[in-house]
Amino acid sequence: MNVRSHPLDPPAIVSTSERMVSLDVFRGITIAGMIVVNNPGSWSYVYPPLAHAEWHGWTPTDLIFPFFLFIMGVAIPLALGRRLARGESRRAIWGHIVRRTLILFTLGLFLNGFPHFDLSRIRVPGVLQRIGLCYFFAALIVMKTKAKGQAIAALMLLVVYWAMMKLVPVPGYGAGILTQEGNLAAYLDNRLLHGHLYRPTWDPEGILSTIPAIATTLFGVLTTYWLTSSRTAREKTLGLIGAGIVGVVLGQALDRWFPINKNLWTSSYAVFTGGMALLSLAACFWLVEVRGLRRPFLPFLIFGMNPITVFVLSGLMARLMVLYRVTRPDGIAIPLKTYLYETLFASWAGSWKGSLLFALAYMTTWLAPMALLYRKRIFLKV
Repeated sequence: MNVRSHPLDPPAIVSTSERMVSLDVFRGITIAGMIVVNNPGSWSYVYPPLAHAEWHGWTPTDLIFPFFLFIMGVAIPLALGRRLARGESRRAIWGHIVRRTLILFTLGLFLNGFPHFDLSRIRVPGVLQRIGLCYFFAALIVMKTKAKGQAIAALMLLVVYWAMMKLVPVPGYGAGILTQEGNLAAYLDNRLLHGHLYRPTWDPEGILSTIPAIATTLFGVLTTYWLTSSRTAREKTLGLIGAGIVGVVLGQALDRWFPINKNLWTSSYAVFTGGMALLSLAACFWLVEVRGLRRPFLPFLIFGMNPITVFVLSGLMARLMVLYRVTRPDGIAIPLKTYLYETLFASWAGSWKGSLLFALAYMTTWLAPMALLYRKRIFLKV
């Protein structure tokens, strides 16, 4: 087989025998952030930076999901390149892509339905569902095109999404309306998945907004070619920083015409968060790969080696802690989570700090079982 004739050849399969530890660390930091923001002690006491922007605009929390998609994008050509280098057939690689997509989507539905599984109201979109769809379409584009085609695809996805959201009229509202009720993405979600959404009439991981999320994943794919090039570590770091600055500035500029909005995953949001992801990866790359500071980042490396596992298990446990009730000394039964928050944290740290400390403690608790898997070299791949 002539590897160099395949769309995955250089630079996609360069250095595929070596793991990029900085990428695993970046992934682990992102997963740790997901657990923290998803599990405050009380949703009534969440510091603004740890909550999503209500609509337009962004907070640090709004960077987490696009960071994960970006990281997944970086890993796609590396993973597919390794399979190609092992001599796997294209049919086998396609089978892997389809299986992984279905597993991620099914896990997402399971999390949404747990524990009652009321199919009449189960939320169909979700975080894992979007990850699965973005993986499938990004992998499809990687398998069918080279870097130039992937860049064009990312650009076209953002432009087409902008045109649809700004130019296609919504019945009863008109064209270009970006309110929660009047935008095209919400209209399609409500028409196609009514009763199966996160909100009554729209979903932050809805159908149409998955289009620009695929572009976010492709930004990560394109970054791989820079990281696996023959350039020096200094050149790679400076290139990541330069591209990141361009992405941040361009995203802020586009905000004037198409506001940065995580719920709609606007094109400006995709470009802006792509820039922020590049800057964050540059920091991880410099500290871990260049400076060799791996030991301080070991907890994040542990999370980063089993990201989907810890995300799913922490989500299931959080739901069980809400379902299981304990009786306080005054005779009132409350969820176990509330009891632990009030007794162990809010009782001495106050409501706001206690809520944050609960989230940090919950995230840290998962380090022990993940460290056991890491020590035994058990990495549960999806």
